[in-house]
Amino acid sequence: MDKDWYRINNVEDIPSPSLVVFPSRIEENIKLMIKIAGGTKKLRPHIKTHKIAEIIKMQIDHDITKFKCATLSEAKLLAECNAKDILLAMQLTGSNVNRFIELTQKYPKSLFSTIVDNEESVIKFNLAALKKGLKVSLWLDINNGNNRTGIKPNNEATLLYKKIDGSSNLIAKGLHVYDGHIRESDLNLRKEICDKQFESVLNLKSNIEFLGIKINKIVAGGTPSFPIHVKRNNIEVSPGTSLLWDERYGSSFKDLKFFHSAVLVGSIISRPSKDLICLNLGHKSVASEMDFPRLKLLNIENFKQVSHSEEHLVLECNESKDYLVGSVCYAIPVHICPTVPKYKKVLTVENGDVTGEWEVAARDYNIE
Repeated sequence: MDKDWYRINNVEDIPSPSLVVFPSRIEENIKLMIKIAGGTKKLRPHIKTHKIAEIIKMQIDHDITKFKCATLSEAKLLAECNAKDILLAMQLTGSNVNRFIELTQKYPKSLFSTIVDNEESVIKFNLAALKKGLKVSLWLDINNGNNRTGIKPNNEATLLYKKIDGSSNLIAKGLHVYDGHIRESDLNLRKEICDKQFESVLNLKSNIEFLGIKINKIVAGGTPSFPIHVKRNNIEVSPGTSLLWDERYGSSFKDLKFFHSAVLVGSIISRPSKDLICLNLGHKSVASEMDFPRLKLLNIENFKQVSHSEEHLVLECNESKDYLVGSVCYAIPVHICPTVPKYKKVLTVENGDVTGEWEVAARDYNIE
């Protein structure tokens, strides 16, 4: 595509900062995701990156029926978009257990499921489902190296899955395995590590099935590892960042040819010294949990990001005199996922023109 694909006509009319998306590029990313997955049967894409109804509907139009999400708000949005199968891949505790069950009752046309990794949660879900006179579908969340959530794939996990399967008001759906820690740039090395760490999951599956309990499906991987996992049998894969893409994944995974389709539009607001320029892309505009650089600037060269605060991003730039106050800057976030929910809406751009806006509908945690 054109190297100046990101430039917008009448850009001075756009509020600054803004997040803009390019639907035609998102469409191409959906097609590539499906191609890599060998069709839609094994796809369960994650919506945590975009949280946008229009993008969900674009995927449904491509016959994607299964989705993954991270919050109750995202699960509700999927149900409102008539998604057939919704996996909420977050450990629910406290009142969220009942809120999840209420969601399944409110949207009976969608099949809901979620994850657990401990006996206390299994018992709580079973009691809550029993009180409502219904059954809840649960996946056993497995920790095969990510060390964020999940139970180690050992004998304890075998017994816990048996407990889910034997509970009166629970349905054991299978295993959930997120390996987001595997981020080697080299595909062969990434595959070697991924395959080695997945062996323990397959051993767990065999141990559970030895008890006479069938594991029908395993949901595995994120964007970096989904091309590897999709080659396995009875696997569903969950790429998420692939549809908007960002600089971290774009620079790290050259084997994945997704298009950048989300761009920040900001402005130069000051030149505080001869070698510094300041942009209005502070913490409130772009994810700030990463080390510098936090943006890939598309139309500013020879710079170093030196300071980031709530409203300001300061760049050291030897050619600062070439950049006037008020000049527009275009940037790709290093991490798009936590950048999107900073905006209530995104602007859509086609052929250089702003064509409308999409609400970031699931940016909040609360649901009504």
